[in-house]
Amino acid sequence: MTRLFMVLVVAVGLVTATTAPAAAGAGHGPGSAGCADRVNDTPRKLLPCIRTGDLWHHMRALQAIADAHPGADGHPSRNSGEAGYKASVDYVARAMRKAGYEVTIQTYTFLYFAFTGSQTFRQLSPTAHSFTLGDEWVPGNSTGSTTADVAPAGGIVIPPTPTPSSSSGCAASDFTGFVPGRIALIQRGACNFGAKVVNAQAAGASGVIIFNEGNPGRQGVFGGGSLVDADGNQVVPTIPVAFTSFASGSALLDQYNQAVQGGTALPVMNISLTGIVNPNAKDYNVIADSRGGDPNHVVVVDAHLDAIFGAGMLDNGSGSVTILDIAQMMRKVHPRNKLRFIWFGGEELGLLGSNFYVNNLSPNELGKIGYDLDADVTATPNYVVGVLDPAGVDLFGRTVSTTFPPQVYQPSQVARDHGIRYFDSIGQNHILFSPVGTDAFVFNQAGIPASGVLTGQDCCKLQSDVDLFGGSLGNFEGNVPSFDGGCVDNPFRWCDNLSNNDPNVMTFVSKGFANMVVNMAFDTTVLSSSGTPASRRAQPAPAPAGNDTPTS
Repeated sequence: MTRLFMVLVVAVGLVTATTAPAAAGAGHGPGSAGCADRVNDTPRKLLPCIRTGDLWHHMRALQAIADAHPGADGHPSRNSGEAGYKASVDYVARAMRKAGYEVTIQTYTFLYFAFTGSQTFRQLSPTAHSFTLGDEWVPGNSTGSTTADVAPAGGIVIPPTPTPSSSSGCAASDFTGFVPGRIALIQRGACNFGAKVVNAQAAGASGVIIFNEGNPGRQGVFGGGSLVDADGNQVVPTIPVAFTSFASGSALLDQYNQAVQGGTALPVMNISLTGIVNPNAKDYNVIADSRGGDPNHVVVVDAHLDAIFGAGMLDNGSGSVTILDIAQMMRKVHPRNKLRFIWFGGEELGLLGSNFYVNNLSPNELGKIGYDLDADVTATPNYVVGVLDPAGVDLFGRTVSTTFPPQVYQPSQVARDHGIRYFDSIGQNHILFSPVGTDAFVFNQAGIPASGVLTGQDCCKLQSDVDLFGGSLGNFEGNVPSFDGGCVDNPFRWCDNLSNNDPNVMTFVSKGFANMVVNMAFDTTVLSSSGTPASRRAQPAPAPAGNDTPTS
């Protein structure tokens, strides 16, 4: 899931244990071979065939692919644009062809960036200090090296206000009088990080340090990764960009002010970043259609296959395996509605694959898609049971940040409730999450109803979550219990491996998702008997897709 609750909750029998319950149906029904050879066209048949052993077989395979294909940084990788991702694509495509689906590989290009070698961020004076990568700073996707005086951009707000208010670096006027060659010190806030860097580079800065704003929730090390300009376009600056905490940034600002007042030397920093840039890297979506089902009524079942920092086994090897196993167990089903399983690329880079897919459909083909079901993270150790609903709150922030086309809200409840009914049946609570940050977001924006599952990543699990699901406060995954941010979206940790997944959670969440899929395969309430899905008739055009890259 890309990072981009009022909490909507239905509580059914509070679970207070710190581990997930045994998955319903485990150990019952036919074996894997028997399941694959029968027609699993009802929940009663399909759900017992979703088994931990089969899921874990595919998970081990994806981990092995990552291990065998190190990225540019030398670590196991399934990132888009790298050999490990293409090997993952080939693995899924082979499995789906063997299961009898009609498979196509959709190719598109994107701006690829990867760090190489060692990245450094050091203070030389007035006090020497080498910042620890990941703990004290992270780099933005940029290249270059500089050793220079530090000087602040305009617009910095210190002391910080209770809520975000800084617009430092967002306007060219914030660099009036800036001396070319210096490193620009800029506070987080108001505009895209890339816009701040573009303005700094235009003023002659040799590097940029962006520090956190200092409001509640905006204190520690943050940011890093892709940079987006004021128009929403990804940029890779040729001056180095470092992100650091409010404490580190405000200390540098104090040193600058003291030097100016005392007429002494300004603080001196060194930033050195090396990387590979490919503006036309290839990326891939795997699309697999059921041989049966009405082609005028399509249910898309999707997960993103790409990783972000390494193996990406929780995010989103887990979701990819969930839909792969369900597809294999439904290979002999003759659904009423055509099933289209899609493994998207580039989700971690801003929903690239799903946007490319949806934006390149003709109006006629888009109109045939009546529903989307998304599996984005299904095996979180310190889990929550998130069910996607466009009216729900975002996982990060726990607020409703996005309004979708009006026609998607009520139909999205149909699959949502199929998932909830299963979780109710095994005594699991649930939370309603919005699709923001998932590929379902793209379908909702296009006016297509959607639901799905999401079990949490990074930090932080709240007390209200612990009350519902057990476990501990803080990280959903990685070091549990702790508040260090987890593995998934933290660069330079490379710890989202097989061990970052709970197979028991994966099994019962995959069963809940399977209940959605098999019911929507035969749905007649949303996917009507007419040529156009019921939810799509005579509706306004969708709003443009949002930008999921962190901005301020």
